[in-house]
Amino acid sequence: METASLAPAFANLRASLGEAGAGRVPVALEQEVRAIYRRSPLYQQRFPLHTEPLHWSCYREIPVLTKQEIVQRGHTAFFHDYSEIERGFARKQFEYEHTSGTTSGPMTVVMEDGWWNAQTRRAYLAHPVLARYTDRPYRKCVLAPVGCSSNLCPYEDHPFPHRYFDGTVYLNLSSDPFAFPEGEWDRIVRELQAVKPQVIEGEPVYLSLLARALARRQVQVPSVETVILTYGKASRQHSARIAGAFPGAAQVDLYGSTEAGYLFVGDAFADNLRVVEDNAFIELTPWRPSTGSGPAAGEDEVFQIQVTTRGREAMPLLRYHTGDIVRRTSGGFRILGREKDLFFRGDGTVVSAHEIDAVMPAGFACWHWSLVQVSEQRWEFQYVADGIADEAVGAAIAAALGAEARVALFRRKFIQPAASGKFALLKPLAR
Repeated sequence: METASLAPAFANLRASLGEAGAGRVPVALEQEVRAIYRRSPLYQQRFPLHTEPLHWSCYREIPVLTKQEIVQRGHTAFFHDYSEIERGFARKQFEYEHTSGTTSGPMTVVMEDGWWNAQTRRAYLAHPVLARYTDRPYRKCVLAPVGCSSNLCPYEDHPFPHRYFDGTVYLNLSSDPFAFPEGEWDRIVRELQAVKPQVIEGEPVYLSLLARALARRQVQVPSVETVILTYGKASRQHSARIAGAFPGAAQVDLYGSTEAGYLFVGDAFADNLRVVEDNAFIELTPWRPSTGSGPAAGEDEVFQIQVTTRGREAMPLLRYHTGDIVRRTSGGFRILGREKDLFFRGDGTVVSAHEIDAVMPAGFACWHWSLVQVSEQRWEFQYVADGIADEAVGAAIAAALGAEARVALFRRKFIQPAASGKFALLKPLAR
């Protein structure tokens, strides 16, 4: 006999899922599942769905979708007649985006015209700081990873006025931000002064390096009210440097992906991330890493997430495994990072960027860092800073990593990102 205990946990509010009888999938979630089955033939091919009321026992049998499967099957598998989609590209009814994510090859994402703006608006409405910018004009600058294609992040080599769209200027050109020559930073700083943005959005590392460029030029941009940290995982070091460049500006953490849209929003480093309820259902799967030992005490609140998009016409996602790990907190959620970027101590404790931030000595400051494991006990702490780190930094990080860990410090001029343009703060050995 089925009971409510069969129901998986969700990060969403109960009201977003809808009402449900004993053992039944809630109304709103079932409606979305069946709509996804109608829109994309892929799901019926993978797991045929009956017409009877959907119970949790059946829902759990729907296979989890991965990025690797999307790449292998190809994006055309989501559509009954892809020639209609191609005609839609010509009529501007659809657009496409390439994203690399954690896969070895590029993944093509097809989206209906207006979907990206609509789900972004819903994400803004889900946070009080961002909500005040919806449905009214405001000025914004974006510094995105170079891997973000020009469909969503237009940064082609056009003069400044031609990169200004509906109050937003995209600061990227064809260069890689981690290695911008000083002339490029001169251009970016001039554009910031010209636009006088109320909002700056960007990859945290790039925004931190922008803060360094502003400090070197002794330039202030007092118009900035809000900084949106997105595209990648931020460190408190980045946050502090950004706060120094834009004093008093609120910092908001906006998490999502090209293929799934924006999923969580909250105050940066406040452990209060909440689901953007109107964008997705987010299923929580208890995570038990294969480290050879059981999870440490208190690690039962760590989860993988599976995403089911809401109201998506083109390439809707059902039980989509993003590869990200979250921790449930008293105030909401904390994104720990990609599963492959997390380290586990011998006792099963999860070590993420949060734990490394927590042990860095108060006197240490850097513009960027990356902690790389080079052997079972040896790590390199690579950092970009104006001064040389004290050995106490390495000792503190080694203690956080666990017994016998040794940390060597390496000061760098820059730290190169992955091919996607994103950065990994932790790089443990592959398990």
